[in-house]
Amino acid sequence: MSHVLSLLVEDKPGLLTRVAGLFARRGFNIESLAVGKSELEGFSRITVVVDVEELPLEQVTKQLNKLVNVIKIVELDYSQSVQREHMLIKVRVDNTTRSQVLEAVTLFRAAVVDVSTDALVIEVTGDTGKTTALLRVLEPYGIKEISQSGLLAIGRGAKSITDRVFKN
Repeated sequence: MSHVLSLLVEDKPGLLTRVAGLFARRGFNIESLAVGKSELEGFSRITVVVDVEELPLEQVTKQLNKLVNVIKIVELDYSQSVQREHMLIKVRVDNTTRSQVLEAVTLFRAAVVDVSTDALVIEVTGDTGKTTALLRVLEPYGIKEISQSGLLAIGRGAKSITDRVFKN
């Protein structure tokens, strides 16, 4: 079962390696990993998607919490969070298929970000279902290349991972 973890961490060199290493030592495959600055100066947010059963995940979470630079870990439930992927897709086109690919791009509310005589680069943002469906539609035309970000996720509503972490 896939689990989405959001980690608030101090922005320190080597921390990402230590976090990924904890999953690797347990033999867990990280399906997705995204890292970026958070709303707090000197802190980053790591979003990890891992396919693992509940009990081993709890053990890894406890070990992650022991890392000095890990401030907080939250598991984000799909129904209680906004989850998005960002993808660039290079698709083969010619004079006969270009309009069909452009129609698919419009239907999926994606965008063409580069045009050449024999290919289009398409940018799409959405949940995993949307990005997977677009890939299926574009496959018959010939996908030449895909570049995909890790899943980004954030809890719904006013509650934040940083609530009660730092008391002013």
